[in-house]
Amino acid sequence: MITVRNVDVRVGARLLLSDVNFHIAPGDRVALVGRNGAGKTTLMRTMAGELRPAAGAITTTGPLGYLAQDPRGADQDQTVTDRVLAARGLDRATAALRAAETAMAEARTDAARERAMRAYTRAQDEFEVRGGYAAEALAGRVTAGVGLPDRVLTQRLGELSGGQRRRVELARILFAEQDTLLLDEPTNHLDADSIAWLRDFLSTFPGGLLMVSHDNELVEAVANRVIHLDAERLAMDVYNTGWRRYLADSAAAERRRTRERANAERKAAALHAQADKMRSHVATAVAAKNMARRADTMLRELEPVHRAARVARVRLPTPQPSGRIPLAAVGLAKSYGDHTVLDGIDLAVDRGSRLVVLGLNGAGKTTLLRLLAGEQQPDRGRVVPGHALRLGYFAQEHDTLDPAATVFRSLASAAPELTDGEVRQVLGAFLFRGDDADKPTGVLSGGEKTRLALACLVHSGANVLLLDEPTNNLDPLSRDEVLAAVGNYPGAVVMVTHDRGAVEALRPDRVLILPDGDEDLWSDTYADLVALA
Repeated sequence: MITVRNVDVRVGARLLLSDVNFHIAPGDRVALVGRNGAGKTTLMRTMAGELRPAAGAITTTGPLGYLAQDPRGADQDQTVTDRVLAARGLDRATAALRAAETAMAEARTDAARERAMRAYTRAQDEFEVRGGYAAEALAGRVTAGVGLPDRVLTQRLGELSGGQRRRVELARILFAEQDTLLLDEPTNHLDADSIAWLRDFLSTFPGGLLMVSHDNELVEAVANRVIHLDAERLAMDVYNTGWRRYLADSAAAERRRTRERANAERKAAALHAQADKMRSHVATAVAAKNMARRADTMLRELEPVHRAARVARVRLPTPQPSGRIPLAAVGLAKSYGDHTVLDGIDLAVDRGSRLVVLGLNGAGKTTLLRLLAGEQQPDRGRVVPGHALRLGYFAQEHDTLDPAATVFRSLASAAPELTDGEVRQVLGAFLFRGDDADKPTGVLSGGEKTRLALACLVHSGANVLLLDEPTNNLDPLSRDEVLAAVGNYPGAVVMVTHDRGAVEALRPDRVLILPDGDEDLWSDTYADLVALA
């Protein structure tokens, strides 16, 4: 399946992981865990062949499917069905069948009909070799499982929301029936029903699986092994157990290391004290030196005790004063091709108000935020900026970040009034320290991009924040920090999220239901819709 031998992983000059060794065999379902920035996404990209290891070798046997955090590069004119079927070459076989059928129907001579029939026979054979109608039926089950409705299947990829495109890529990889799957945050943008379906699918997957996920329920249900990446030691620990046993074993190992260090420190202190007494006598000076050396060696040979994980000190901007209604929209409409996403949406965002936008994937939630942010133009209607509007936009796909710009330059461009020292101070608070500031944003993990995008908002003075899935890709500690910042922000917020905890932190006063655009006062009766939306 896949074997990693003596691998070093670097990003630029920075060493993320050293001397990594592990093997994934059929039936191994491995959870890759660690704090944001520990190297999970970079290691997975290296295993997928997108990056080269700095040292060592990675050997893959059999086909491999890789779901990236931000899947890009697909032909935006391709339909959803063709994109999924292309995983087995069925899109070409199906197109050849349709072309041959058309040629037979339009043939005007016996020779033309005979040529068309031969072409149809060849296409039919190719179609059957690639799985035929049974494979098409499987593709339908997989697309339905990940929450893609039938009406979406004939749409072009360029007409879809970011959440829908990611579901298409997940469906494509699962349909391909690869020997090994590398899945980076596979539950991003999935509703509760789709997550339950994915959990069942992966629990019975017969091949090798390596997944990065902050969904503890998914990890607990699926994983039978856990690999923990330690950013401080540049190393990894392999646990051949499930999730609950891993949590217990890792906690027990940490307690053991703490006890051993405390005992060794007491013994070393006693040896140093005795050595100090013996140094003043010529006869015992050499013995004292040896005693002190032995105490130092005792401490060096101990396994390190993990320090408390660093947590980003997330702040949101101090909002500048604004008018009573800093942002409004009148009659917003937007279509992609023949598919109407929004039609006649009216909205008024009051100063300091808190609005959550709910709706199924593809209902237009991200499109609405992009229209409000000015990233796209409506087909009809208009966005009305109020007095002294200062807008801050957090994009679901982080497409407001320039992948070629460094972390430092991204923040410096967003906050030109800051000195270089102040830029580094803000970045440090968001856990970008030292050489991290010189990394291109294109190599950052999803969690790191989230932290950088939030850092770019800090000095914006925004009095209206548009937040599109702000907790995606975050580890639990970072997520808690972001939610606390959202809860304390005094300006207006318009939020799109599948995260019920994010809605609880927001404490919304209103809800907008898409695609119909129905607006209502928030009540707890809407809470059950959050995970389904």
